[in-house]
Amino acid sequence: MADKIRKALDRLSPKERKAIDDLLVKIKNGQFDGLDWKKLKGRDDIYRVRKGEMRIIYRLNASGGVVVLEIGRRNDITYNF
Repeated sequence: MADKIRKALDRLSPKERKAIDDLLVKIKNGQFDGLDWKKLKGRDDIYRVRKGEMRIIYRLNASGGVVVLEIGRRNDITYNF
């Protein structure tokens, strides 16, 4: 999974990568104020954060940690994981 995330980050422009890095830090620290986030329908533990066309799909685990499932631009298959 980490390889998939690394490849997604490598495809981004430096400006996009900086924005995603900032979002990941906020998610990790639980600072959701000001973020466009919501729980995905039909899932109890999977959320998305939206920044323009970019999406971060993540899961909260039982210990309160964050597992990033997907990073990428919004398209027809963004939420198919």
